[in-house]
Amino acid sequence: MTGAAELRSRTREFLAAHPPATTGRSEFLGARFDAGLAWVHYPAGLGGLGAARSLQAVVDAELEAAGAPDNDPRRIGIGLGMAAPTILAYGTEEQKRRFLRPLWIGEEVWCQLFSEPGAGSDLAALGTRAVRDGADGDWVVNGQKVWTSSAHIARWAILIARTDPDAPKHRGITYFLCDMTDPGVEVRPLRQITGEAEFNEVFLTDVRIPDARRLGPVGEGWKVAQTTLMNERVSIGGMRLPREGGMIGPVARTWRERPELRTHDLHQRLLTLWVESEVARLTGERLRQQLAAGQPGPEGSGMKLGFARLNQEISGLEVELRGEEGLLYDDWTMRRPELVDFTGRDAGYRYLRSKGNSIEGGTSEVLLNIVAERVLGLPAEPRNDKDVPWKDLAR
Repeated sequence: MTGAAELRSRTREFLAAHPPATTGRSEFLGARFDAGLAWVHYPAGLGGLGAARSLQAVVDAELEAAGAPDNDPRRIGIGLGMAAPTILAYGTEEQKRRFLRPLWIGEEVWCQLFSEPGAGSDLAALGTRAVRDGADGDWVVNGQKVWTSSAHIARWAILIARTDPDAPKHRGITYFLCDMTDPGVEVRPLRQITGEAEFNEVFLTDVRIPDARRLGPVGEGWKVAQTTLMNERVSIGGMRLPREGGMIGPVARTWRERPELRTHDLHQRLLTLWVESEVARLTGERLRQQLAAGQPGPEGSGMKLGFARLNQEISGLEVELRGEEGLLYDDWTMRRPELVDFTGRDAGYRYLRSKGNSIEGGTSEVLLNIVAERVLGLPAEPRNDKDVPWKDLAR
């Protein structure tokens, strides 16, 4: 078993052989992956050492103290938080070795082709079709996806498509790895309330995907997608933050630096939200420690629920605290950003962008059902479409 002391020693030896000050960023990150210090709980040869997940903090602390570069996790978050654990769980050895290293280094950005215009909250109702071409075994995909973050910069996508319309909606779905540079993939920007087009819609027209890029068995894509979705909610709601990290930080700084803005009511509300933010941060830390025992479960849905509510309440409080200043907005320019920067923009941006937190990564309404049924054990809502073939569902 690899322990903390051994990992600390390994990391220091690695830093001695690859000084961050004189080693190029790409070379450093590649060497870190090859040394098993990328994600220590992954298997040897795939960026890890088969160690406990909790020991990653030991490696990160040594690297941070040495001024080592990171892999820009906000930019490649979909790859790190969703694609990688799914490929690890269901990919072939060839797929793992082909995709995990460039994904972690950041050479290849990933996006997620799940939601559709008619299948958002009810994702299992998706209609994008993948049909097997008998001549060569490729799959031919046609359909439309929507709300796709990073599609405009992504090289690869995780994609679910319907391969058997005669099966009920949760069956007959298959999971693929789609090359975003292939013919037939068209990405169009979706301008948001912030003025930016961080999301996209993606049109797939006769896109050919080799069967070698299928992830998991044919028809079991919903099961594979659950691994993606559970990891997505943990990565959104359970991200590691320092005290006063995230949205509460700018509000707390404004409160300390601008005493003329303070009122008794705002003070009480800020205290309540500060405490709730700290509780959420510590709960996220506990959840990450539980992950050392295996894949994330439905508890991540509760974290994501809290994340959305807190962000919206905190950003609303910040606008009120700033008064007339809170009504200003810095820039309505239509841009296609590579990442979401909640703390690098002004209060107006945070207020508007946080509205999407209760939609992206699973709507709050759907997540409430998941928590009720899978965490609290309450009776499931009646569903009359579970055993009906997808092709016979009303649309």
